[in-house]
Amino acid sequence: MNARENGTHRVVILGAGYAGTAAAVQLAARAHKRGGVQITVVNATERFTERMRLHMTATGQPTAELAVPELLDGTGARFVRGWVTAIDAAAKTVRIDDDRELAYDTLVYGLGTVADTASVPGAEDHAYTLDGAQDAELLADRLARIGDGGTVVVAGAGLTGIESAAELAERHPQLKVILVGRTEPGADLGRKARTYLRAALDRLGIEVRAGAELAKVLPGAVELAGGESLAADAVLWVGGTRAAPLAAAAGLDVDERGRIVTDRSLRSTSHPDVYAIGDAAAVRQGYGVMHGTCQGGMPTGVHAALGIDRMLRGRDPKPFRFGYYHTPVSLGRGDAVVQFTRPDGSARRISLTGRTAVRYKETVTASPWPTYARMRKMPASGAFWPRGGRFTRTK
Repeated sequence: MNARENGTHRVVILGAGYAGTAAAVQLAARAHKRGGVQITVVNATERFTERMRLHMTATGQPTAELAVPELLDGTGARFVRGWVTAIDAAAKTVRIDDDRELAYDTLVYGLGTVADTASVPGAEDHAYTLDGAQDAELLADRLARIGDGGTVVVAGAGLTGIESAAELAERHPQLKVILVGRTEPGADLGRKARTYLRAALDRLGIEVRAGAELAKVLPGAVELAGGESLAADAVLWVGGTRAAPLAAAAGLDVDERGRIVTDRSLRSTSHPDVYAIGDAAAVRQGYGVMHGTCQGGMPTGVHAALGIDRMLRGRDPKPFRFGYYHTPVSLGRGDAVVQFTRPDGSARRISLTGRTAVRYKETVTASPWPTYARMRKMPASGAFWPRGGRFTRTK
């Protein structure tokens, strides 16, 4: 007799990143005493990847070893290590490593996104990424073997590109770092924060190529859209992301980047028994579609858990609302800038710089793991985040 015939509701959570782990801990904490729910978390590795620290890993700096199974121990949720290779939305099954199958009644899809290396010829073959700890370690190994005077090109001037370029320049002062992007670094920050950021990049000796677009990545060089070629001993690609093709292959509604399109409660618009969270979800708010960050990812995971818990108690899930409140950017280990924002992500007049910003940024970066531990004991503690007021109201 299977679990469903025993009256147990099977919840399978795909991905143990910031959002998936939040969903697992929150739901397990709420369902553990009541019973009747089987929670399974599937992830490719047992290690919890602190994506906000991958630029540190890429420069050879040690980070904490955090294990998802240890966090889940005692919660009632079980951990399955493996790669998700297929989803059968009609049969409600998930294929693991092509040789195992898991059945679900509710699926939580939190597999995140990866670098969109397919958008530019040669990027997939010749560029490094920060898709996980192993990718970052490969770059660290390469950097250690580049001689003095070598060049590293960081492709993408978004927040990840800025943080990576700063870390590279600080840890490897013998290398030339070039930051290439379509926009000015920190273009969305306020004037004070933007000016401070640009001065920090100049101080670190980073060459900024704003308004430039990569057309091709070659062995030992990159080619810009205008035909100019830049020599490069290593290329780090952080110029956009895409979701894995699993959701689209399963027949779920996805957007142009492969993210699952959700309704107001984070359920798939085509398959309401599937919740999408974190980077893998195209979540629309009053200000537009949310962009993937830990800041918004963990609340989506918690909200999915709350929605499932309400459904199991015979209630409808509530709409999800979230408003941004800050943009922290590290500029190496000893410098940073923090821009406080309106709920739609636009800059307020207030910002932090220097050591104060470093302390603030480190508090934010270190907060997820203790937050999960606290949710195990007090699940309600994870259900507080800015709702965004009028900025997040949808018609």
